[in-house]
Amino acid sequence: MGEIQTAIFVVDEDLCYGCGACIALCPTNALDLVSRLAIVEQEKCTLCEHCIPSCPVFALRIEDVK
Repeated sequence: MGEIQTAIFVVDEDLCYGCGACIALCPTNALDLVSRLAIVEQEKCTLCEHCIPSCPVFALRIEDVK
């Protein structure tokens, strides 16, 4: 059986304007642009945080799952 996920990667839709800076840094290709918004495929995301510092508007974060 798979691991229970305790955190998820979140894109703040109110802040993201689709610059794409995060996409280039994702080592697992978990990020994509859809309608000028960064979208994450949670199944591919390893929560490595490589993309987070690239966001000029601080729209990316890791959140604990409750």
